[in-house]
Amino acid sequence: MKTNYKIETKIAYLFLALAILSTLGCKKFLDTTKQGQYNTDNYPYPGNSGPYDEYLFGAYNDLRSYNLHARGFLFATSVRSDDADKGSSATDGGVDASTMDLFPVAPNNGAANELWKGHFSLITKCNIALEQIANNTAIVATQEQKTLAEAEAKFLRGYAYFNLVRFFGRVPLIDKVLPASQPFTAQVGPTQLYPFIESDLQFAAANLPISWDKKFVGRLTKGAANGMLAKVYLTQQKWGAAMSTANLVMTSGQYDLSTSYANIFGEAGENSKESVFEVQATASAAIPTDNGVEIIRWQGVRAGGDWNLGYGFNVPNSYLEAAYEANDPRKARTLLYRSSASTTYKTVYGENTGTDWTNPIYNHKVYSSPAYRAKYNHRGGWWMNIRLLRYADVVLMYAEAANELGGTANTTAAVNALNSVRARARIGAVAGTLPDVTTTDQNLLRDAIRHERRIELAMEYDRFFDLVRWGVSGTVLPAAGRPNFVAGRDNVLPIPLEQIDLSKEPFKLTQNPVY
Repeated sequence: MKTNYKIETKIAYLFLALAILSTLGCKKFLDTTKQGQYNTDNYPYPGNSGPYDEYLFGAYNDLRSYNLHARGFLFATSVRSDDADKGSSATDGGVDASTMDLFPVAPNNGAANELWKGHFSLITKCNIALEQIANNTAIVATQEQKTLAEAEAKFLRGYAYFNLVRFFGRVPLIDKVLPASQPFTAQVGPTQLYPFIESDLQFAAANLPISWDKKFVGRLTKGAANGMLAKVYLTQQKWGAAMSTANLVMTSGQYDLSTSYANIFGEAGENSKESVFEVQATASAAIPTDNGVEIIRWQGVRAGGDWNLGYGFNVPNSYLEAAYEANDPRKARTLLYRSSASTTYKTVYGENTGTDWTNPIYNHKVYSSPAYRAKYNHRGGWWMNIRLLRYADVVLMYAEAANELGGTANTTAAVNALNSVRARARIGAVAGTLPDVTTTDQNLLRDAIRHERRIELAMEYDRFFDLVRWGVSGTVLPAAGRPNFVAGRDNVLPIPLEQIDLSKEPFKLTQNPVY
């Protein structure tokens, strides 16, 4: 990388940090400083962090970007699954949205291109940070500060590549800052990408702290790295590694299932004992959107007047609705129903829902508090965090891996882990709801664990990936109203046509098979 580019990048991040510094009123409950946000006491070298934060901030900030966690992410992780439909109005979103729902996705799909750009932007910023850590001798830092900063950057890069390999299958592997004349390297597949992802996350797990001071809420931890690494192992069916790594999170003493399911997803439930990896967002009445994330608005209720909370995409469908066991309290916290002349439904905050909503059901988990809407004088929910990895997810990963390993001890561990999630879910329900699973048959227990993942994590951006890694997408999705879905083609997205056009020899991108 040329020297002038380094300077320009450094200045850009410095101005970005100073812009955040000028909005110190953007705080929420508990008076916490949000992820990557500075104040006059901790800028530029936060305690227990170090002098590389101006570069790390650029990477952390990308977690809130439109291209990383908004429309494309929502469509590709949830709308493509059997749990959700496109939503909004019939034509809203055009073919970018409708083909994510009904397949096939075209190479010129704008949402897929957003995902590509967003994830490679994050990777670039991580590589910039890593280059500064390794080579910038003008920055005075201890080895401990360097290692910690490297661990944060490698976690974020590993997370980005984990998404990319699941989204696109074959992508360039870029582990350093490239010159502008060479935007790509060789396109590689899962057999080369997964070892790289594992290496990044293993380094992060070894070197991130188990926790941070509460003023740094949202910064990456050892639990986040081990939890994400467990999911990487699980995706590859490395059952022993997945089980032992998930167990590191479960025995860390940092997380538990004490937060009620009803309280996890609202503003008051942010960064709870359930939170393992959570993208931080914040707002103020003066600045309601600039320090937040847009993914909530894309899923907000679509209606008129005071009920106009968003675009109304990603709506729970009848297949998910039918999957709940009788009286499961999680259904009411996940499915937000439109009221009618004969039936009145309520939000989690006790409001009667509207009768003029565009869709009959919305995602209740992303429904913003009316108190916060009034506080920020905005209805878009930009201030709500994104839960990317919850503790219950880790517990269910542990259960799945243990069951696949088999043997009496592992089966017992799997049943106990599964039932711990069900026990939390049935709190407050009528007697007999969600009884403990007692089977020790591996096949039956596998079905029970997969069902529990579907219900516990419904509408939380995991379902499509689960169907693919279980090898059942080709049967489940056509049976759920997606007759055009073909696993050999649609398990991954097409390489965006724009990116193919931008690439050049010797690293010309090639399209995925069948597209």
